[in-house]
Parts: sequence; C-alpha cells; structure tokens
Amino acid sequence: MVRLLTSGEQERLYGLRPHGWRTTACSMATLLILGSKPEPVLPPSASIDALACANASGRSAARLGLPDPTFTVMTAALTSGHKPANDLALEALRGLRTGKLYLYPRPASRGFLLKRLVREIGKLKVRPWYVQRKLRSIGYRFEELISPPREFYHDLVLRLCDHDPAIAAQIERKQPSTGMIGLALGLADGRFDRLVMSGFSFEITHAYAHNPLIDQLGTTRSKHADTDVMVLRCLAGRHRNIYTTEPTVHERAGVPLLKEAEYA
Repeated sequence: MVRLLTSGEQERLYGLRPHGWRTTACSMATLLILGSKPEPVLPPSASIDALACANASGRSAARLGLPDPTFTVMTAALTSGHKPANDLALEALRGLRTGKLYLYPRPASRGFLLKRLVREIGKLKVRPWYVQRKLRSIGYRFEELISPPREFYHDLVLRLCDHDPAIAAQIERKQPSTGMIGLALGLADGRFDRLVMSGFSFEITHAYAHNPLIDQLGTTRSKHADTDVMVLRCLAGRHRNIYTTEPTVHERAGVPLLKEAEYA
C-alpha cells in the first residue's frame, strides 16, 4: 500500500527545516528575497542574515556586493532555449553560485495539439539532469539541486495561505512566479523571523539585460502579476513577518514597508 507523505515529511525530503529551527542567536534573523528588477531598494547589508534569489537575480546580488544566496529558485525554462529572454537569464548566471538550488518545473502543456506536441518534445531541455549539465557548463555552482514536482510548491503556497479557495483557483489559471515560491520556501524553512522582499515590481524588467519579451508583448507587465499580488496579499495578512522595501509591492499587495527603525 502506498502511503502519501505528510507535509512535514515532504519539507524534510526537499531540504526545509522543521518550523522554529534557528541558526543564530540574534533577536531578529532576516532573510532577504531578491528579485531582478533594475535598481532594487535594499535594506542595510548589516541587517541581512541570509539571501534567497529568484532565477538570475543572483547577478544583481553579485553587483551589489551581497553574499552568495542560501538558496535560489529557478524555473526549468531557463535552459529550454525556447525564448531569448531565457538565454539572457542563463548567461547572467555565468560564474555565480548558490547554496541549494530549487528547480521549479514548467506547467503542463496546454493549447492546441500541435503546440502541446512541440512543448513535449522540448521538455528534454528542462529535465533536472539537463539543467544541471547546462548550469555546470557556464560555471554556475550549487551545493545541492532539489527538484520536487510542481505540486509540492503549489501545495506549500496553499498551505501557507490556509488553503484559500480563491488562491487555489488563481494558481490553476497562472502559477506563482519563482519569487513567490522563494518567499514560501523562506516562510516554511523556519529559521527566519523576518522576510524582506526587494527587487520586485510585478514587471518583466531585469537589471542584467533588456528583456526582449517587452518588445514582443508591448508591455512590461508580468503574466504572473495577478497571481503574485493575490498570494502576497494573502501571505502578508496571515504571516506578520513579511516586509518589503519596494513601494510598488507595498501599494499593490499591501505588504508593509520596512522602515528604517525596523532595520536593527
């Protein structure tokens, strides 16, 4: 008889700590979750205990003199060769490193039969073994590659949102971005009393290169924006330890702004 893993067993299997586990004796352990928007607003470096990155935001971290990320969430699409934007992100990762690397699988193929067939054929380049080989070929180093199914990430987000049916319906329409998955992993990790989101704007602009999708789509708006705003608003309302340094995130998702007095 097959026994389903409990949520705690899943978290241990995929590298998360039991809730409440601490690594430092400081009064406020802070995880900075960094996106790749140009000119991110950062808290003072002395207030950051650990860094988490999304896709190629590690390039911003390196330029800003931040430490190597404790973990990075990366979409498997980066090695697909499907879009020039993915190739640019992959190049931005050259020579960088992270602790744990969480691979975020692509969604299931949808649309007409031909489109689904093309995507299925291209799935070879988003398999964990191929991603690992491709990253190593550009000198990107990581301590451990963790590749759970997509449902693990979505179940984690839903559990942190108390299984809000509106969130579940929205995730069915469009999955959260890697930045939101990074936030969820940070919350579930249990080591951090405060999580700060910087470098997010709900747009597809990047600090490391101009995104050619902007020209193609005629907009900077991210397709993940509606889902991300809903998830952030929900998480910030239920978990009182989430902050942002970005006014846009504060205004659109209701995440409290991290004030100077709270840096310490």
